[in-house]
Amino acid sequence: MKKIIMALSLSGALLGGSAAWADDATSSAPAQSAVVASEAATTAASAATATPASAPAVTPAPAPAATPKLDTGDTAWILISTALVLLMTIPGLALFYGGMVRKKNVLGTMAHSFIAAVIVSIVWVVIGYTLAFDSGNAFIGGFGKTMLSGITTDTLQGTIPEILFVIFQMTFAIITVAIISGSVAERMKFGAFVAFITIWVIAVYAPITHWVWGGGWLGTDGALDFAGGTVVHINSGVAGLVAAFLLGKRIGLGKESMAPHNLVLTVIGASMLWVGWFGFNGGSALGANGAASYALVTTQVAAAAAAISWLFVEKMIRGKGSVLGAASGAVAGLVVITPAAGYVTVSGALIMGLIGGVVCFWGTTGLKRLLKVDDSLDAFGLHAVGGIVGAILTGVFASPFIMGDKAPTDLAHQVWVQVEGVLATIAYSGILTFVILKVIDVVIGLRVSNDDERMGLDLSQHGERIE
Repeated sequence: MKKIIMALSLSGALLGGSAAWADDATSSAPAQSAVVASEAATTAASAATATPASAPAVTPAPAPAATPKLDTGDTAWILISTALVLLMTIPGLALFYGGMVRKKNVLGTMAHSFIAAVIVSIVWVVIGYTLAFDSGNAFIGGFGKTMLSGITTDTLQGTIPEILFVIFQMTFAIITVAIISGSVAERMKFGAFVAFITIWVIAVYAPITHWVWGGGWLGTDGALDFAGGTVVHINSGVAGLVAAFLLGKRIGLGKESMAPHNLVLTVIGASMLWVGWFGFNGGSALGANGAASYALVTTQVAAAAAAISWLFVEKMIRGKGSVLGAASGAVAGLVVITPAAGYVTVSGALIMGLIGGVVCFWGTTGLKRLLKVDDSLDAFGLHAVGGIVGAILTGVFASPFIMGDKAPTDLAHQVWVQVEGVLATIAYSGILTFVILKVIDVVIGLRVSNDDERMGLDLSQHGERIE
């Protein structure tokens, strides 16, 4: 908990402009001297004539560290995975969300996903990547890779070019901020959303990414997050919940019909998300290997299991299993398996999916009513709730069969580490999101006027509409 409190202190530094993060820790290894051939021959002759008792002990020279080498197969797979993850946002999430809103808000809703790709792409290469992945301290990266400084075509990240790793991780940042838009649909100013995501990627997403994947404290503590249960889903879901609370409910909620205008778009979008998730989870192995292959299988199984369990519960409670329910259940399963995809067996993925479908159904219905919040498209109920369930169950189902010697040996300790990561992400994302939105509200305002909301965001924010 001390580390969680320390993590929250980062908020003051980020918002106040303090940037003393560089941590200059360098190490150098002594040079190895070569053995001249003639000396080696003389030594060998002396050893041959010497008695065993007088022969000196010969210590073999340590093998030189293996030089990282580019693997074209790994590179090809991550190139494909990068395209798949971008496909998840544009057009996948844009269609998934766009089909669930009213007709007058379709373009405005889809614009959120599109502008996420635009804004985050720029912010990520300028400063986001260096804050997330440059060497710094336990809480934030340094500034050594600002504007991708020092990254050439030959610079490697493992067995792939680092420049490819940059854009692969960029697509994760893009979909994270796009997910948030589901909580604020149909009532947030477009300009306010643009300002929010620009700041949020720097102040919230990059630090949490560093904690888990960039050498920060959660990763050092042993937190398991294969593809973004905390970094992407809990982070975005909590931010969406805070934004929904601050914006307030849509006009007419509970009194007027707010039924989805076109569920065909939503099903198409959900299908694209499902396919794209192969790049999301499989690509997180950072190689074309068995780990990536196993991640694809666990992803598929968990999505299918969650869709089944969601439909079963919906049938029991409402009398019918809906198409929207099937799509939502599949997304819930994809979210739940994300932190565990490369760590659990197929049976573990099946159980996690079944649990995830039921819990996320409750998150979008019962929990939503308890919180009394207008989480328009259930970003919190699907992503935060699913991410929390997935993160904790990762500690339970992480398997030596998959992870080998890297598997956790103390179940209780690993579950606590996972919970620690969940709590830290909730606290940091929630508090910083609140502060950022409050500042934007004071400066330009968050919510459109009542007249603009009734007119619809397509016309009021973009001057366009669907006939």
